[in-house]
Amino acid sequence: MPILTGPRLMPRSGARPRQLVVLLHGFGADGNDLIDLAQEWQPLLPDAAFVAPHAPEPCIQGFGRQWFPLTFRDPHERWRGVNRAGPTLDAFLDAELEAHGIGPHQLALVGFSQGCMMALHVALRRPAPVAAVVGLSGMLVMEDGQGPESLKPQVRSVPPILLAHGDQDEVIPVDALFLSAEALAAADVPAEWHLSAGIGHGIDDGALHHGGHFLAAGFARAARRG
Repeated sequence: MPILTGPRLMPRSGARPRQLVVLLHGFGADGNDLIDLAQEWQPLLPDAAFVAPHAPEPCIQGFGRQWFPLTFRDPHERWRGVNRAGPTLDAFLDAELEAHGIGPHQLALVGFSQGCMMALHVALRRPAPVAAVVGLSGMLVMEDGQGPESLKPQVRSVPPILLAHGDQDEVIPVDALFLSAEALAAADVPAEWHLSAGIGHGIDDGALHHGGHFLAAGFARAARRG
């Protein structure tokens, strides 16, 4: 199983981490593309450590990394991909929690595009719910030909979820947000969502604002639960 590495940022407070935010990049990028989000959110999350692992495979496009191959010609490739890459990500999350001495409820996942697919897939199947999942410009991956009812038996935990998407996204159309939210609801997994007007396949200030406050609220709820 591949061992993931990537850039990281320790808590702004200078104290030992009390939370962990894992940033999952998109297809053809790497962890360096997302670690800057940590600096945007540090004022809201001063006690959080951030890490942005590089995906395990070189991208088939010849640059960057990928969680799994995407040719857009095979309707089953996303489902195969999240299931193949899921155990590697799960092992990374467990190792990071152990290294920081943090419990599973003080973990949050943020994923962009293909990283959003990974965040949603893994978070719903972990034995304990994470504090929050923020999915940016991505989608919930379902088995091709299967309806939302197929998801419910696979859900092991129900974390708070925020989906954010640009309404002009040319890579993953905005319909993916609404289809994902509907599929999650059908599996009794509620999700909030934010639509960024005039934004394509990217992250704007509105998504950053809502995402940061969603993470802070998730960690606060987890702390109250103990």
